[in-house]
Amino acid sequence: MAWFLIHTMLIVVDGLMDSPGKADVALILGNTVHENGKMSARLQSRVEKGLDLYRAGRVKTIVVSGGLGKEGFYEAEVMKNYLLAQQVPAARVIVDNKGNTTQLTALNFNQIRKKLGFRSVIVVSQYYHLSRTKLALRNLGMENVYSAHAPYFEFRDLYSLVREFFGFYAYLLQGLAQGT
Repeated sequence: MAWFLIHTMLIVVDGLMDSPGKADVALILGNTVHENGKMSARLQSRVEKGLDLYRAGRVKTIVVSGGLGKEGFYEAEVMKNYLLAQQVPAARVIVDNKGNTTQLTALNFNQIRKKLGFRSVIVVSQYYHLSRTKLALRNLGMENVYSAHAPYFEFRDLYSLVREFFGFYAYLLQGLAQGT
């Protein structure tokens, strides 16, 4: 129980301590798009954080990743359309419509970064999700992985922290099995 509490505190601290500086690209992880096509408050917060990074000149490109939700919308497409409406040039937004899970997002981003030569990334998600996402990218050989949390908090975060504890160790064991 003590290890769970200590590690959960580390997940919170890591997630809330945004990385300073610049990176080649921001990677925004998807989340719920409502049946009316509007982003959930959680997803809106992620996209706004990525937009802030872009406007501040901390990233030059944004990768949006998310799958087809049960509501019938591709999360990444909805994020892209929002960014375009906020005057981000289409050439600066890359869409991954197959990022249905954190692992798939990491795998898909790894292909994108190799193809386009990205050497650094700022991952954007909820604070509790960042440690595991950074680990997934590092498991794939990406060294310069930073993070920025979306400033949206809700009661469900408590459940998510428990899930992330176990998810982190699953990804850690996966990385060890791959030799990373």
